[in-house]
Amino acid sequence: MTSPSGATSPSDSPGPGPVPPRGTEAQARGTEPQESPLAEGMTALADMGWQIMLTMGLATVALGVVALVWPGATLRVAGVLFGIYLLVTGVFQLAGAFGTHVPRHLRVLHFITGAVAILLGLISFRGTLQSILLLALWIGFSWLLRGTTETAAAASAPEMPARGWHVAFGIIGSLAGVVMIIMPFATIATLTLVVGVMAIVLGLTEVIRAIRTRIEIGHLAAGTATQRRPLFHARPHPQH
Repeated sequence: MTSPSGATSPSDSPGPGPVPPRGTEAQARGTEPQESPLAEGMTALADMGWQIMLTMGLATVALGVVALVWPGATLRVAGVLFGIYLLVTGVFQLAGAFGTHVPRHLRVLHFITGAVAILLGLISFRGTLQSILLLALWIGFSWLLRGTTETAAAASAPEMPARGWHVAFGIIGSLAGVVMIIMPFATIATLTLVVGVMAIVLGLTEVIRAIRTRIEIGHLAAGTATQRRPLFHARPHPQH
């Protein structure tokens, strides 16, 4: 419709048609909304988690197999590691003895324990038998001290929860420590076999968990792909 002056009315002027929703254009092009960086990061983290779990499980199984097949070599390696541990502990104890923050009455104790730890560490490097013997005695005295302390604490505290269990575990730990001290070589050899079997069982458990985690991640990814919705609705906005 034209006005008397020949001008075209604004309502009759041609203009752009209705803007189709962006979701409809995306569907028409066959494209799907991409995952957010956060979702991609979580997926990568989940994949890394089950891979690390699988690697640790296989390494634990391998360690258990080595302990069962070559118990002598395992004990030698354990003895060397124990000697290194004693040396490092002794050095730190000596360094703490000369610290300014340590009270004077504790410096002598730090110095004595550090010197003894270094001496035992050097003795353990003299041969396999010495290192294994020191390792067995160290474990035996630790179990004996811990079991005695736990038994005494449970016996002197009637209100302690599960007091009977604490007493029983304390007595068992003390007896295990005594056996380790009396028969160090036979006991630590048996302990090596037990550790090997436990390592294999724990490693297989970790491998199974890693496989199940990988399967669950696959199921979640498939479910997310089938239930994915467009970011924008196909219905036009009321203002259009």
